[in-house]
Amino acid sequence: MGKIAVFEDKQIRRIFHNGEWYFSVIDIVSVLTGSANARRYWFELKRNLIENEGFTKLYEKIVQLKLEASDGKMRETDTANTEIIFRIIQSIPSPKAEPFKRWLAKVGYERIQEIEDPEIATQRTRTIYKEKGYSD
Repeated sequence: MGKIAVFEDKQIRRIFHNGEWYFSVIDIVSVLTGSANARRYWFELKRNLIENEGFTKLYEKIVQLKLEASDGKMRETDTANTEIIFRIIQSIPSPKAEPFKRWLAKVGYERIQEIEDPEIATQRTRTIYKEKGYSD
């Protein structure tokens, strides 16, 4: 069951695997770097993460899954779940990744606030519930 997600009018291939979504790392890298050769960029980034940032344990969570390639054939591609994708995004030194990094920081900060004061989480949930059009 594969689907396409869209981010800034760019397609991100994804597949539902073991009860969660896995996203194409190459597609994410391509969108957030604008690199002409996203595969090469990912290869270099992966090497840097392993050598300099202790990414080895996280790298073990990257899974090769078959996704439809541009030629229509199913090819094994590096994929990762949302948690690992967020970690990869944090390591991409690109201005295009900065808005996403700021959003991650904001969400992290909000989560810490909610842990310290559960009432904030309750209020935030009610607001989202109402924004979606549900009644009280």
